[in-house]
Amino acid sequence: MFKNTFQSGFLSILYSLGSKPLQIWDKEVVDGHVKRPHDEDIQSNVLEIVGPNIQSTYVTCPIDPAATLGINSHFCIFVNLLFFFSILQAVTRVKPYICTMPLRLDDGWNQIQLNLADFTRRAYGTNYVETLRVQVHANYRLRRIYFSDRLYSEEELTPEFTSSATQMKKTD
Repeated sequence: MFKNTFQSGFLSILYSLGSKPLQIWDKEVVDGHVKRPHDEDIQSNVLEIVGPNIQSTYVTCPIDPAATLGINSHFCIFVNLLFFFSILQAVTRVKPYICTMPLRLDDGWNQIQLNLADFTRRAYGTNYVETLRVQVHANYRLRRIYFSDRLYSEEELTPEFTSSATQMKKTD
């Protein structure tokens, strides 16, 4: 999708405030839902992915299973990630086509910054080349997923790339 696109700065693949936030995403929902409610804590619309079985309720990008994202920016940032409940991964597991790692989230809203180059080096002992696919399973609420060429300080980011909760704290 983005392989032949100039990639510098930010590349957003999901924004819950957009008119069609799941335009390039596919949904798989069994006994759950994918909705866009207004979250009172951050005073913003968010994407909510909820289901009793995390394996059967998720969104994935790109829509076409044969297509790839082709994103070469090695930082992936989840803005305003709210974790509901799930069976937590206790240890890192490395397999040929997937690596699962434990992720600790605080109560309330979180911003997660993943250094994919570092993860790739630690898990597989090789260099990161590109992100082919992103899949987010239940049970989360999130506002934005974007890639960047480096980590930016909050002062360098425009408000839509920061958490509303962070913006509210600045004004308190």
